[in-house]
Amino acid sequence: MNLPNKLTTLRVIMIPFFVFFLLWQNGENRTFRMIALALFIIASLTDLLDGKIARKYNLVTNFGKFMDPLADKLLVCSALICLIELNALPAWMVIVIISREFIISGFRLIASDNGVVIAASYWGKFKTTFQMVSVVLLILDIPALAFVTTICVWIALLLTIVSLVDYIYKNHKILTEGSI
Repeated sequence: MNLPNKLTTLRVIMIPFFVFFLLWQNGENRTFRMIALALFIIASLTDLLDGKIARKYNLVTNFGKFMDPLADKLLVCSALICLIELNALPAWMVIVIISREFIISGFRLIASDNGVVIAASYWGKFKTTFQMVSVVLLILDIPALAFVTTICVWIALLLTIVSLVDYIYKNHKILTEGSI
């Protein structure tokens, strides 16, 4: 198991600890909330780091191709679901975001059955960045940043929809023709 794969595995292992600290005492324990924030930031940074290392040192593996996007989805979706529990996000927004992830995962599964790899788009990368920034701001829960937080959440939601439309537009042949 190479370093990028270890970082991806670490990200997955960190998720239950993140959830525990964020939800402890319904998010009212500020110390635990900051621990959760630190875990989320560290996990998010491992996402950035593992990809750079894998590409730079040609350490791309099938495990990494499968687990890296899955780890990202698990981290972000876990955070978003916790934020519903903490009344920081409406459930409908999280349903839209998670639905997009399922749809894209389905597209990728069909594509892989046809020997095609669907690479992440810039829209998807922007979406992930804004989702992670939004989660950080929502966990921080600083009243003076409420407007900025709201704007980031709406941008993340908009990018979620735009990236979904972009994927469908660019890869519609996967569904209509069974291959690209």
